[in-house]
Amino acid sequence: LIVGNNCIIREFVTLNRGTKETGQTLSGNICLFMAYSHVAHDCIVGDNVIMANAATLGGHVEVGEKAVLGGLVAVHQFCRIGKLAMLGGGAMVAQDIPPFTQAQGDRARLIGLNLVGLRRAGFSSALIEEIKSAYRILFNSGLTLQEALDQLSASSPSPEVNLLLDFIRTSRRGVSRPRHKDEPFDDE
Repeated sequence: LIVGNNCIIREFVTLNRGTKETGQTLSGNICLFMAYSHVAHDCIVGDNVIMANAATLGGHVEVGEKAVLGGLVAVHQFCRIGKLAMLGGGAMVAQDIPPFTQAQGDRARLIGLNLVGLRRAGFSSALIEEIKSAYRILFNSGLTLQEALDQLSASSPSPEVNLLLDFIRTSRRGVSRPRHKDEPFDDE
């Protein structure tokens, strides 16, 4: 178990050591682990991550820098949470959550971009518009995901959009998507 500098670890937090497979669980610098949050074995948590009360990571989860996990969020093993992603309280995550997005629900679905987080991170208006455009092409254009990835890759995107595209390309558990407009909100 390796915990970065200036992390705040509140009461009853559990940070599990790594297993023989990778040998370590890593936490970046300046992370906040609120009461009862849990980081399982072999997780990688980036810098400046916030895990609110009772947020839980299964084994081998990767959390990108500046991600925010609301209270009672549960992330399935081997999932990835992208840079600057925000998960609403109680979200049950079974697939990867792309960088710069917001997700909520059981099973967590994308609800848009984390615009407040992008602005606070110093992203320019032009860059935010480019990320918005990429999000629309990926999830709202009617293209298959592969067609959308190909179209965006051909447009010489910014490093941030490339990060988003690479994250999606390398997903092993699949990527969470927006709820379809005709799909009911209560998953009953």
